[in-house]
Amino acid sequence: MLERYGFAHDGASIPAALWTPEKRPSAIVQACHGGSGHKEADAVLAIVDRLVPRGMAVLAIDGPVHGERSPDGSRDPEAARRYFRAAWRTGLGRTSMAREMTAALDHLTATRGWEGLPVGYIGVSMGTAYGIPYLASDRRVQAAAIGLWSANYAASDHLAGFAARIECPIWFTQQWDDEFFDREGTARLFDALGSRDKRLVAYPGPHRALEGERLGDAIDFLAGRLLSKARP
Repeated sequence: MLERYGFAHDGASIPAALWTPEKRPSAIVQACHGGSGHKEADAVLAIVDRLVPRGMAVLAIDGPVHGERSPDGSRDPEAARRYFRAAWRTGLGRTSMAREMTAALDHLTATRGWEGLPVGYIGVSMGTAYGIPYLASDRRVQAAAIGLWSANYAASDHLAGFAARIECPIWFTQQWDDEFFDREGTARLFDALGSRDKRLVAYPGPHRALEGERLGDAIDFLAGRLLSKARP
């Protein structure tokens, strides 16, 4: 079931979408879309289609210049990508998006009575750029699937410091021929992760959203970590 709503944070209304199984969920996974998407983009829906049948709820919010927070509703992926790149370089959302994701989880658990459920996170590319500060600060997250970003990308100098503070298990993916994020910078960002349980998984081809085998591997990692912690 899909529910769309907004919640108040720092004087603004943050647009959110929540997908839930028929029964009380066994875990919550916060999903972050990429730079050309929004909270209900195809890449997020693909995640939903894999997680909800396993009994997990999926929570997503729009990025700082995406979806309901963008000039055109992110109907044009190329325009959304341009908005994001400009915002990223000026620092918009660089750490505030992490606070918004924490507020989204606070609001959800408080209003639904879901405190104590295992929490996961999934987000590549922009979802990693904004997700790393989030994972560094919100200790409720017990497993994350991220990747498709590098330490030497523009305006990314701050990420290594945040990455070093992450403790949860990490599945980190890269595309071997990624045209935006080179192998050296990707390896540096992976090396910076403080988690003792982390793995770097490379797939052939250029930059693209999680799909097919790559998405299946990410979901299996999250489900394996989170469902083992779920209460019977």
